[in-house]
Amino acid sequence: MSLSLEQKQAIVAEVAALLANAKAVIVAENRGLDVGAVTRLRSRARQSGLYLRVLKNTLVRRAVKGTPFESLSGQLSGPLMYGIAQDPVAGAKVLAEFAREQERFVLRGGAMPNSVMSAADVKALATLPSRNELLAKLLGTMQAPIATLVRTMNEVPGKFVRTLAAVRDAREKAAA
Repeated sequence: MSLSLEQKQAIVAEVAALLANAKAVIVAENRGLDVGAVTRLRSRARQSGLYLRVLKNTLVRRAVKGTPFESLSGQLSGPLMYGIAQDPVAGAKVLAEFAREQERFVLRGGAMPNSVMSAADVKALATLPSRNELLAKLLGTMQAPIATLVRTMNEVPGKFVRTLAAVRDAREKAAA
């Protein structure tokens, strides 16, 4: 079933609009995958905010023209699935994890604005901690000195109260 000119233009416009806000595009070869596997992949992609679609390479070439992802045009050959991500680490994690589970799903590469990534680069990106993990570590690091200071300052009156309790107990023993 071929697409009409209006449908092709709509697809190019949709992909170009997504690329305007994207931080990464990941390309994978999806030859021979069954419907159930692709459905699981799409579900995971939706949960992580990854736009996942199988597109004609010529339409993607037109969509990336004039964007920071224009250098991706050299990798566009064969049956490809495109993942467009706002969070590059989350998108790479979803696709790299699926590629480990399905040997027929092969990461081919990708791009971040003004730079091309190989398949190894995408896998390396997938091993990085996510944005939320990094923020949690930063918050923990920033909070540690303050928590230590509060515990130290709390220890002075606590030690004083324990000393008074010990004196009281000693007087009660002496009186008895």
